[in-house]
Amino acid sequence: MPFAAPPDETDVVIVGGGVTGAGVARDCARRGLRCVLLEKGDLAAGATGRNHGLLHSGARYAVTDAESARECVQENRILRRVARHCVEETDGFFISLPGDSLEYQRDFIRACRAAGVAADPVAPREALRLEPALNPNLTGAARVPDGVIDPFRLTLANVLDAARHRAVCLTYHEVTDVLRRGDRVRGVRVYDRAARAFREIRAGLVVNAAGIWGQGVAALAGVKVAMFPTRGSLLVLGHRLSRMVVNRCRPPADADILVPGDTVSLIGTTSVAIDFRGLDDLRTTAEEVDILIREGSLLAPALARTRKIRCYAGARPLVADEGDPTGRGVSRKIVLLDHAPRDGLEGLVTIAGGKLVTYRLMAEMTADLVCRKLGRSVRGDTAEAPLPGSEESGGDLSRRTLFLPPAQRSAVVGRHGSLARDLAADRDYDPSLVCECETVSAGEVRYALNRLSVTNLNDLRGRTRVGMGPCQGEMCACRAVGLMARHGAVSPAEAPGQLAEFLEERWKGLRPLLWGDALRESEFTQWIYREVCGLTPADRPPSPAGGR
Repeated sequence: MPFAAPPDETDVVIVGGGVTGAGVARDCARRGLRCVLLEKGDLAAGATGRNHGLLHSGARYAVTDAESARECVQENRILRRVARHCVEETDGFFISLPGDSLEYQRDFIRACRAAGVAADPVAPREALRLEPALNPNLTGAARVPDGVIDPFRLTLANVLDAARHRAVCLTYHEVTDVLRRGDRVRGVRVYDRAARAFREIRAGLVVNAAGIWGQGVAALAGVKVAMFPTRGSLLVLGHRLSRMVVNRCRPPADADILVPGDTVSLIGTTSVAIDFRGLDDLRTTAEEVDILIREGSLLAPALARTRKIRCYAGARPLVADEGDPTGRGVSRKIVLLDHAPRDGLEGLVTIAGGKLVTYRLMAEMTADLVCRKLGRSVRGDTAEAPLPGSEESGGDLSRRTLFLPPAQRSAVVGRHGSLARDLAADRDYDPSLVCECETVSAGEVRYALNRLSVTNLNDLRGRTRVGMGPCQGEMCACRAVGLMARHGAVSPAEAPGQLAEFLEERWKGLRPLLWGDALRESEFTQWIYREVCGLTPADRPPSPAGGR
């Protein structure tokens, strides 16, 4: 099991269980350091799990930020090798529409090539042949090596590898204080939500990898890291509209990217400056939904007629620039801060900025600094070492998963990669479906409960995609929580509360869409759970309070 009891003392404490924190834990653990990763919720519960899952080619930044573009394309190539079970190699188009500058497109292609990003002009007719979903009125197109990457699988794979190298990874453990003695950090004070107890963990070094919440972690240590929180909203569509990623070839603006992923598509994003007090309850507005539909339909006209199943929002982990009220002009550059020379405080490092695709580079840079500060001289190997699930592919994996039902094999391998062999080797594997939308079986649910440290229904969603498909939990949530109770992951008394909390989170993303068919379906879903399952508002447990 990747999650164990916390030690009293360790070399490094990493605060934040998003993909960057998980990557830092993996890199440090592979270099022989004792590590503890702490996350106040579940893995990827913050910005990591609230983006569009784009495997950036770097093309988006080529015109305005060549350094970020080069980092993105370099890491794009690395992740295709070491995290291939998390990646779908779709390629992407940047298209120009009537009113968009073709001169900008020419500048865009030149900038991409200068940054090392392959960008080839494609005639409009050929682009429509390759991607029929595109707006037929497009005036130009460029093909780039964009892809899609699943942030939940990626984060979990990093945690699994960190645990293989003896890191301790703890979810639902909230850092409430950074322990100081004079001008040196000595560790952290943590609240264990399950045990409802506080404990202290002493460490030679604390890494603040909490993303946009990192400003609060730094404040606990008495130093300032100025972040600039902006909300980016996305809309989930009921099926895949395109085979490829589709971008608008213009300066960054709202709703300029359409991303296919698993069984759905996502259109995003908006950018709205927000207050730190709203970080733990981000909500998309009806006005943002209107923008996403209107502008997104210009990329792919079928979007206007496609069922909308959910919207959600994430907070970008950007370093502050008060001169830009939208945050679109704030640099995506990686920011690595050693608080000893910067603030006179030894023992604290902050990593922020960057993109999902550059998480590994950010982790490597952080681990290099950690090793220097702890007097270690060990080279990292995460650019070469495959993540758990990506060690094997092709014929060997096909043979080792042969005994999975054919209809489920591609879905299971897609989610777990070569770890699917463990499901195939289970003589008691139950192929009955829990979630038809995402082809999740009872056997996969049991595997997640036994091997992937699931503590509640929302955790299970991140491990298996239960409830993330077109039905949004309408038909599968009750089955899933019933299996959890059967296998002892929750008690029968806890099951209604788990179900209610899960559905509330799903419905929160539906509320800005409640008109027409979406409203009728939501009413039907609530009727099922209220009248058939007997669920009431009293079943929902109170949300946990407090920051990271």
